[in-house]
Amino acid sequence: MNEPIARARPASRSRPGAWIDHHAYSVVASLGRLFRRPWSTVLTIGVMAVALALPLGLWLVLSNVERFAGDVQASRQLTVFLHQATDETRVAGLADELRARADIGDVEHRTPAQGLEELRERSGLDEAIDALGENPLPHVLVVTPAGDEALLADSLRTLPEAELVQHDAVWRQRLDGWLRFGGRVAWVLAALLGLGALLVVGNTVRLDIQSRREELGVLQLLGASDGFIRRPFLYLGAWYGLGAGALALALLTAAGAALRAPLAELAASYGSSFALQGFPPRQALAVIAGATVLGWLGAGAVTGHFLRQTRPTET
Repeated sequence: MNEPIARARPASRSRPGAWIDHHAYSVVASLGRLFRRPWSTVLTIGVMAVALALPLGLWLVLSNVERFAGDVQASRQLTVFLHQATDETRVAGLADELRARADIGDVEHRTPAQGLEELRERSGLDEAIDALGENPLPHVLVVTPAGDEALLADSLRTLPEAELVQHDAVWRQRLDGWLRFGGRVAWVLAALLGLGALLVVGNTVRLDIQSRREELGVLQLLGASDGFIRRPFLYLGAWYGLGAGALALALLTAAGAALRAPLAELAASYGSSFALQGFPPRQALAVIAGATVLGWLGAGAVTGHFLRQTRPTET
């Protein structure tokens, strides 16, 4: 308890040297206080980590969904319904012409007979189909794009033989809307839960200040500056934030490992080799740095309020 008081009288040190010396002391002393109260430290860091992991996890899910949607979009097929008057010879020639294009990966020709058989299997309306007499279905070309799907769809619509090009872009527009909404939700959650993490650090530091109230009062009476008193608590909050950021990333990594295999199976059912990705190194470092700053700010706000309330006044 007397160590900070002894540090308040650096008689033989120059002012810059004393400032650096006290910063080094504050870093070590604040870390020591964490280890002297392991249970309280674990609870504080754990609560902060969960608060940080929720918006980070949502943001990570959204970024992976957006990437997966892009992969599925690139591999979707376009269905070209040809005019009834198009004979089979011309259909075969058209399919060969399309296969030779650089923006097309593959072309599958489905005859009216194949389409009718598929309709029988899916609808179960055998009697109604038999009552039609002749086959009303046209020749169909199923085109797999090798480039931009929207541009390819516009190009295929200009073909004289094409009566209808089925290109379902509505689902993508709706998905983009949901992704934008999800991104906004992630930011709102980040703000609310970030404020919660700030309050957790602030309350923990406040309890620490209360336990050292008399010691801090003596330091103020001896003329210690606000920065001198505030510094150890700032580093204490920074350590809390650093630990919470690292733990939040560890929780998200563990969750990703648990979800990676079933998600890969789901992606394979869509014909995609999609794999769940976590935070790249730079973003992970940014998360830890942001959490550290959050802890620093929470401690600074509480310590500043305490110093304003207890600053000695001249009489």
